[in-house]
Amino acid sequence: MDKQKADKLIEEYFQKIYGFAVRKSYSSEEAEELSAEMVKEVYLSFLGSAEIANPDGYVWRICSNVFSKHVNSKKKQAVSIDGMEIPYYADFDLSEREEELAKLRKEIAFLSTSRRKILLAFYYEGKSISKISAETGLPEGTVKWHLNKARNDLKEGFKMERKIGNLGIAPVEAISISHNGRPENDGGPEKYLGDSLNINIVYSVYEAPKTKEEIAEELGMTPVFINEKIDWLEENGFLVKTTGNRYMTYVLFYPRKISLERHDNILREKMRVVGELVKRYVPKVRKAIEDYDNVYIPDGNRELFEAAVIFYAISNKCTLPIKTDVSKYYIKTPGGADYAVSVQLKGEIEDPDYTPLAKPAHDDYNACGDMYRDSKKYKSLNSWSCDTRLCSRQGMWQNNKAEDYEALYEWICGSLTTGPENEEKFRRLHDRRFISKDGKVMVMVVKEEMQKFFDRIPELDKEIKDEIAGFAMEQAVESAKSYPKHMQDYQIYRFFKGFITPSEALMAVDELYDSGVFKPLTEEERITSQLLVFSDKLPG
Repeated sequence: MDKQKADKLIEEYFQKIYGFAVRKSYSSEEAEELSAEMVKEVYLSFLGSAEIANPDGYVWRICSNVFSKHVNSKKKQAVSIDGMEIPYYADFDLSEREEELAKLRKEIAFLSTSRRKILLAFYYEGKSISKISAETGLPEGTVKWHLNKARNDLKEGFKMERKIGNLGIAPVEAISISHNGRPENDGGPEKYLGDSLNINIVYSVYEAPKTKEEIAEELGMTPVFINEKIDWLEENGFLVKTTGNRYMTYVLFYPRKISLERHDNILREKMRVVGELVKRYVPKVRKAIEDYDNVYIPDGNRELFEAAVIFYAISNKCTLPIKTDVSKYYIKTPGGADYAVSVQLKGEIEDPDYTPLAKPAHDDYNACGDMYRDSKKYKSLNSWSCDTRLCSRQGMWQNNKAEDYEALYEWICGSLTTGPENEEKFRRLHDRRFISKDGKVMVMVVKEEMQKFFDRIPELDKEIKDEIAGFAMEQAVESAKSYPKHMQDYQIYRFFKGFITPSEALMAVDELYDSGVFKPLTEEERITSQLLVFSDKLPG
């Protein structure tokens, strides 16, 4: 065949030959080497041949022969780590050792990131100890040590039977994620635990500390895929490194097994305590503010103001004293969060046949907890609120923005003008119903410093606190038994200090409404129920 025709044919087959080589190669470097050899052999055959009746069959036969020689040469170069072979490319023939090869690849994935990279550089990429040392910045002796440890780790991995943990078969699922403290500007702990894999990583170390490798086994994964997530969770405080390169967490997960009987016993005692508070404490709170008139109430219903103050008083003035340092349970993120995090997981009821004896007046006693907002622009401006079913506010804490109170203050002071530049402020004020369509302020405003006003409210008498404390501590200790040891002090603190919470405050206010002491709330009054704004100026 003349050179001109051979040149034309080889140009026609060049890309096809390269594609054939890519499919047969382990790396781009190997594909280039293999394709170059194939093109050379095909081109020389073209030049030495007469007319070729079937060019396709001719070319691929030559390419197959070149590949066969390549395979034979590579077999002699196959990596062997103490007798365990690692092929350079996917078509390496290990037929009878395929199961061993799969296990070896899995064990390589269980090596630490740095050790795995060094092993692959040395065995797969054929780099010298000195080159790896230069690239990693590690002394040559350290590189050799890592290689030796990697070989030992692989041999140990071959001896052991790796099993998928419970979370690899049945991962946990969060029903709710809550926090107590200051979140980041762009969100709460859901930012970190809202991802299913993240929450299972954290939960995997809840009962006992684990290494990255043990976490991976528990999740039925290889460390390669979760290393970065573990590092990220550690950087943000959701995982804490402890001895032996193990990780633990101070995120609190509620027990997955729930006892209806135990819940019922606690509820009955709390209902009894709430009844005592309504009878013996609420009158003192009402007395403390009966002559207080430095307050704006949208429609003049004094009971609305009293109910908000009573709610605050029971939530904050009736807490039981306990001296326990719980700072280590607060997660501090680089983004500015400083909060304790708790997670409710899907669980199961231990005693589904139990018939509750306690019968609360209402089904829903959920309360979001105290929400305080202040302003950097207006030092006299503060707010306190708590969202329950008695209020009509939407969006929970995420929608309770300090800017809304600043806009309200500006409206009260007459400095918020109706122009395009304030369009968003007015939209928020109307959406939250802080002002009506005709401009009337629809929330309660107190003309006094927030803390000075709250100082007017009496503490719960020591005698009553002591009566409650005995039962509360007994139940706190019992409750803590359902938690890992490192979380028990915190659970005792939470249970004891939180024996009287906004939920119990809601029970008390309910009793006042249900018994007719207070008139039922109107729809407009629900806007400002359990919401007080503090300012140096009242609405006109």
